[in-house]
Amino acid sequence: MQRENSASASARRVLGVVGRSGSGKTTLLEYLVARLAEQGRKVNVVKHSHHDIELEPPSKDSARMRRAGAAEVMIASPFRFAVIRELRGAEEPGMEEQLSRLSPADLTLIEGFKTWPMPKLEVFRRSVGQTPLYLGDDSIVAVASDEGRPAELPATVAWLDLNHPEQVLEWLSSRLNNF
Repeated sequence: MQRENSASASARRVLGVVGRSGSGKTTLLEYLVARLAEQGRKVNVVKHSHHDIELEPPSKDSARMRRAGAAEVMIASPFRFAVIRELRGAEEPGMEEQLSRLSPADLTLIEGFKTWPMPKLEVFRRSVGQTPLYLGDDSIVAVASDEGRPAELPATVAWLDLNHPEQVLEWLSSRLNNF
């Protein structure tokens, strides 16, 4: 496997959005992407899944070509395109390789890839019943939560009100302006 190069990733405007299942990551990401796009910013999103991904119905030509053995299948229309690459037992590509496939953007938000070294925003709700990730992850630079800031949190970590996503947007916009 190719060694990950976090220096080149840090040169990009990349922010991981992490949190436990059910914490509200997708809802927050949807809000942030929509507002940033309204501001004229180009935002890419990488969404990691542990599940098999089916992008087309099994009876469609593209699925049939993939099952027949094609290494990659591109589905193209006047509205969008997608490239589906079959790994066929090969190791999942690393984050650097995944990022290199994206076009340049003002920001790339990465949901998942919790252990990859990148600055991260954690979405935390105690009601989910899980411990926060910020307790053991020094790469978390901000937490969006529906509760008050804990006393033991380092002062360098921003604490944001998840119930007011415009506060998270303001923090993120400020971060983008300081890149």
